[in-house]
Amino acid sequence: MDCRERVQQYLQDENVNYEMFTHPEVYTIQELAATLHVPGRQVAKVVMVKADQKLVMVVVPAPYRVNLERIQTHLGSNVVELAKESDFSSLFPDCLPGAMPPLGNLYRMTVYVDEVLAAQTHVVFRVGTHRHSIKIPYADLSRLVQPVVGQFAWQF
Repeated sequence: MDCRERVQQYLQDENVNYEMFTHPEVYTIQELAATLHVPGRQVAKVVMVKADQKLVMVVVPAPYRVNLERIQTHLGSNVVELAKESDFSSLFPDCLPGAMPPLGNLYRMTVYVDEVLAAQTHVVFRVGTHRHSIKIPYADLSRLVQPVVGQFAWQF
């Protein structure tokens, strides 16, 4: 079962109403927002960071960047840096690089969500490919993932 099928099955099992999108192949999260004509604040960007060598999933709105200092402070870590693809690709064997969904619970990871994304009624995110995305109510994402919500990003 690939990531898209896994996520769809999971959402169905959890009684989550979702909308699936098949779209042209896009690689940046901003391109995804533009392609789907969705406000960037509603598009979830998954960013993997290393906090004292431990991998952490941070989810921010498309037009935002992860604030490493805030994450460092929140986690009480000594060193926080962006993870390299080679650091985490094996954790997501059913996903193409850069197309992980913000469902860290499916990968046994705690998820940190920026408060701007958490304030949205719906969120859109990739489901393992650069051609497929899903839209769900943020309330359902929160219920399923039980993320830590905080100020983890800044707009650029």
